[in-house]
Amino acid sequence: MSDSPAARLATRLSFLVAGFGIACWAPMVPFAKLRLGVDEGMLGALLLCLGAGSVVAMLATGALSSRFGTRPVILISGFGLCAVLPLLAILSTVPALGAALLLFGASLGSLDVAMNIHAVEVEKHAGRPLMSGFHALFSIGGFAGSLMMALLLSLGGSALAGALLGAGLMALALIMAAPRLLRTRAVEDGPHFALPHGIVLLLAGLTAITFLAEGALLDWGALLLTEGGLVDVKRAGFGYMFFAIAMTLGRLTGDALTARIGDRAALLWGGGVAVAGFGVLIGAPVAAVAWAGFVLIGLGAANIVPVLFRQAASQNQMPAALAIASISTTGYAGVLLGPAAIGLVAQYAGLSMSFVMLAGLVCLVPLCSGLVVRGRASG
Repeated sequence: MSDSPAARLATRLSFLVAGFGIACWAPMVPFAKLRLGVDEGMLGALLLCLGAGSVVAMLATGALSSRFGTRPVILISGFGLCAVLPLLAILSTVPALGAALLLFGASLGSLDVAMNIHAVEVEKHAGRPLMSGFHALFSIGGFAGSLMMALLLSLGGSALAGALLGAGLMALALIMAAPRLLRTRAVEDGPHFALPHGIVLLLAGLTAITFLAEGALLDWGALLLTEGGLVDVKRAGFGYMFFAIAMTLGRLTGDALTARIGDRAALLWGGGVAVAGFGVLIGAPVAAVAWAGFVLIGLGAANIVPVLFRQAASQNQMPAALAIASISTTGYAGVLLGPAAIGLVAQYAGLSMSFVMLAGLVCLVPLCSGLVVRGRASG
């Protein structure tokens, strides 16, 4: 199968749909809380349903993609997002919304794994790095989804109207992608499940650390700024905004950079820049310096996960689909559990010390770059 611009477009659309879908749900959370009349504790339990659905689906998707190919999994999970999203705007009982969030999370998790497996196939056929650009489309989709919902709600539109519009746009993107997705060959004689081992365990651990860093900045970055007296509450969100912009720009330019310097250097220098960014953020005397730290972390971390996915696909210790499912699941676990762990450490040692420990974990990325990538080649 040769390099196909159509397959690249279909992959970009898949990543765009995933980012757009989760971003459409986020502004609907306050509406769901009011509609159900629940407290924060019950809302947290409901949100765990989304995470639980994602993790279970991620564990299964590697086997499903190995057995049936990625195309049907991408389409079924993508249209699943479209079908469930409007339900999240109208269901008014806790059991019903919990079940819908399980399905929404399962669709999102399954799409996440299948589109990454598809992406490495497309990249392999192209013979050059493409993963960073694909992941950038997820970030762009998240920005577009949140912007659309924010504008519609601020103009007086309902959450249901926003969900229906978002579902329609996602369905249109999937319809455009469907005929262009690769019809990957199913594996009939290989294993459809395997526990991660060897280099895949290392890749999974580094993925979890990177996702943990991203989740910590989202959940705790603003509080770090306000507790340090650098900004007031109204401006605290600018830090994560700068991080997200820097990460998106880093991924849009990351494929060309990785093709030039190789995967090992991308991990070495990217991890080093991210660690330096944490140092700048932790020791910042004024807000502008702290925001520069957010930018450095975003630029440094931008291409780490795409490189780790590519290396997972190229290792020979377990099937690529199962390896990608393993590191996706582990990474998502870092997003779910990491912020709580940061809070636990902060309770006893302070938030700044939590970020110092986080920077220490991120140091493992450049330190392990030579183990992850043997040789300079980018693939």
